[in-house]
Amino acid sequence: MTPVILFCALAWFALGGIGMLWGRRDVTRVVVYGGTLAVAGIALLAAFFQLGLGDAPVPTLVLPLGLPWLGMNFHLDDLAAVFLIITNLGAAAASLYAIGYGRHEHEPWRILPFYPVFIAAMNLVIVAADAYDFLVFWELMSLASWALVMAHHNQQETRRAGVTYLLMADAGTLALLLAFGLLAGAHGHYDFAAMQAAHPSPAVGAVVMVLVLIGAGSKAGLVPLHVWLPRAHPAAPSQVSALMSGVMTKVAIYAFIRIVFDLAGPVAWWWGLVVLIAGGVTAVLGVLYALMEDDIKTILAYSTIENVGLIFVGLGLALAFKADGMVVAAALALTAALFHALNHMLFKSTLFFGAGAIQHATGTRDLSKLGGLIRRMQISAVPMLIAAMAIAALPPLNGFASEWLLLQAILLSPALPQFGLKLAVPAVGALVALSAAFAAACFVRFFGIAYLGRPRSGAAAAAHETDVFSRGAMIGLAALCIAAGVLPGLVVDLLAPVTQSLLGAHVPSQRGLSWLTIIPVSASRSSYDPLLIFIFIAVSGSLAALALHRFGSRVIRRAPFWGCGFRGLEEASAPDRAIGTQYSPSGLAQPIRRVFASVVFRARDDVVFRARDDEMMPASGRPVPTSFVSRWIDPAWGLFYTPMVALIGQIADRANRLQFLSIRRYLGFVFAALVALLAWNALWG
Repeated sequence: MTPVILFCALAWFALGGIGMLWGRRDVTRVVVYGGTLAVAGIALLAAFFQLGLGDAPVPTLVLPLGLPWLGMNFHLDDLAAVFLIITNLGAAAASLYAIGYGRHEHEPWRILPFYPVFIAAMNLVIVAADAYDFLVFWELMSLASWALVMAHHNQQETRRAGVTYLLMADAGTLALLLAFGLLAGAHGHYDFAAMQAAHPSPAVGAVVMVLVLIGAGSKAGLVPLHVWLPRAHPAAPSQVSALMSGVMTKVAIYAFIRIVFDLAGPVAWWWGLVVLIAGGVTAVLGVLYALMEDDIKTILAYSTIENVGLIFVGLGLALAFKADGMVVAAALALTAALFHALNHMLFKSTLFFGAGAIQHATGTRDLSKLGGLIRRMQISAVPMLIAAMAIAALPPLNGFASEWLLLQAILLSPALPQFGLKLAVPAVGALVALSAAFAAACFVRFFGIAYLGRPRSGAAAAAHETDVFSRGAMIGLAALCIAAGVLPGLVVDLLAPVTQSLLGAHVPSQRGLSWLTIIPVSASRSSYDPLLIFIFIAVSGSLAALALHRFGSRVIRRAPFWGCGFRGLEEASAPDRAIGTQYSPSGLAQPIRRVFASVVFRARDDVVFRARDDEMMPASGRPVPTSFVSRWIDPAWGLFYTPMVALIGQIADRANRLQFLSIRRYLGFVFAALVALLAWNALWG
């Protein structure tokens, strides 16, 4: 199947070339997005076919390109096949969505050439089988996505997002370059098979793990390496936002799994501890960030950070269990992480598609200016509700299934022998439960404010339904959210070859269990019956709706509503006055903000009075215009990046003196550097 993926990549590059030949606008758009959809479908089928082969050996394909003595090595195994499924399913849905949504882009020639190249680069990263090709396509993925982020370059915030993203991407690539350099060793074994056979020492493996956690974690959005993500993802067009959030972050997770689980050698127990803590902190802070925001795409971007944290919690557990020889528990934790990676692509892509539809229908992304959209966007509101319930981990949808498996893996942690893990894993489990509760509050706020109630602005009152292609992409992914939630055993069995190849064990087969029950460990410990829960919810909900329609009063009662003691609010039926009579986004999140955000983010909420210059406060009884101002600071900037920028500035000022030295000192520096390099080469050899 490897040649099929390579031919698909060539087709994507060709579609990128077509995107550069801007002729008839609609024809080029349909050809590029439609062709990308078709090619992604072929790659998706190839990945499914490869995963269905089980343990069938697949030789590495070597092309006479790249480095002269190395060539270009490509390999498609079970791990790569799983992430190709995630990548191309997300790419196919985004391309279908873009066929309709792309009509609204003002400068589509800034998107069409780079969109298929971005998808091709992600696929080639996954099938690359040597460090050189991996890093080349990793950089191509970063550059193509940066170009897509900069599509709306005329906005100052977009330019800032592009600069931040480019700096963080280069820093992550440097960390991966150093990690591959250590794995290659003095003899320069760049292909993955040679690295795997070299068996690096524990010290080298530890440094590699830390470097990969930085390199892949920066691309995935781990705290505190996340600062680019909430800026870049909202700045991009919605189909690109869905790809970056739902797919590109999974390519980064693939890089972590490929290097740490497959190439870095024997695992030490503290590796799992480091990854666990990073994942748990990321999960909680990510959803707290989301609760602080009112921009719908920024909320979704911060929610991606939370879900990436949950995935890394599963990966950390798998490393800890693997180090102690608990391979079945490690397989369960890794299965939960992979399952959640797939689920996140499904529901986060749906939500970004819906956010794009809202932005086009209303002209705004401000949650405080929305409301009542369920009456004006009745069809697209349904998949948005399903995706919001799935990301909030409500049964019987797919988000609950993967998080339930993650909690089952956490419950196996008392068998770990290390005292540090015995303390850390339950604490991280509490963080996972806390993040799940916050996620439910976050998306009750998101969906409730945007779709329910009354319009908070004239733009929301005049909203219209999105196009048929966008609705089709949203409905298709939402249906998969239901299918993966009701039939999680099929997904667990599909992931079994991956855990078998990486860990030597897999979760017991779920086929043949009655009522499609999943039993990850044993029936005496726990089981989950999603089909029964789905039937119960469907039947009870239908009966309740039937009873309300059959026996409820059909008489419409009208009366003045309670306006907190203020008179005349019942006459404020205009959309621009509806804000005062229903919850605002800030008001709904205020209890959580008061408890957590004031400590974590040093958040402050101020009411600003526009009084006269000669008075500090307005006179009693005199109404004046006021505004509510909320201020908060991302702690990552204050703790890491601001001091780092200041330090770099100081070093640059001092290094500036090197420009004014004499020729003798320059020659002395060259001689000292040559001696140091020769000594290092002798010691390394």
